[in-house]
Amino acid sequence: MLSDHKNYAYLHGEFVPLENAYLHVSDLSIQRGYGIFDFFKVQEEAPLFLEHYISRFFQSAQLMGLPVPLSEEQLKATLAELLQKNKLPNSGVKMILTGGYSANGYDPAAPNLLITQQALTLPTQEQVARGIKIITHEYVRELPLAKTINYSMGIRLLQEVKARQADDVLYHHGGVVTEFPRSNFFLLTQDNVLVTPAQEVLLGVTRRNVLELARQQYQVQERTVTLEDIAQAREAFMTSTTKRVLPIVEVDGKPVNDGKPGPVTLQLLEQLLELEQKQFID
Repeated sequence: MLSDHKNYAYLHGEFVPLENAYLHVSDLSIQRGYGIFDFFKVQEEAPLFLEHYISRFFQSAQLMGLPVPLSEEQLKATLAELLQKNKLPNSGVKMILTGGYSANGYDPAAPNLLITQQALTLPTQEQVARGIKIITHEYVRELPLAKTINYSMGIRLLQEVKARQADDVLYHHGGVVTEFPRSNFFLLTQDNVLVTPAQEVLLGVTRRNVLELARQQYQVQERTVTLEDIAQAREAFMTSTTKRVLPIVEVDGKPVNDGKPGPVTLQLLEQLLELEQKQFID
């Protein structure tokens, strides 16, 4: 539901009211689910870690064979103008690049670039203190290095996640863990090594930031992670733009260690918050 706040989107080279931002039915995002996107946070009207998100956006576009209609500098200028028009101090911005208006519903055409900005919901202190419960499912996302708009599996599994009284689903393949539909996965081993999957995952910007923070104080490994590793873990958590660092306390009905958020997880969350604060102050 739209709020009373006058919100603008960018589409076809123009800024239009959000309620007027439409794509034609021939677009390949509708016909075939073909497109990519990226998403970043705005805090006190300042975009956080923008360079990394733009870089990944262009990388995803390249992997999918979609030319971005703006240069990186033009895209930054367009984003700045959109933020100025909307004046939403704490929000999320989504950049979507689609396969374009296809003449036959299959062949790509000139890509459509759509940018929206809307209010953002972040985890509460209660959620962090409680931690989340997850389930696992065998699946590997196609083209993991590209942030595509295809979230069919994650959406299809929402009913099962809810039925099992969980909060999210972690993908694995033959017991080798990869990622969540919208987040990266970390665990802390019994000998205090922080580990995250290295292959078949989207290289999240928050994942990158957490790795940099962690390397200053812990042994860190990007490697193969298995379901058995989770069963033996001291701590586990997910990272994403909107989740930040969110503790995982239960996997497939079994507690992670003592079933409580761990001190390393909570410390990394505090350090990430400090890093975010420094971004918009600078």
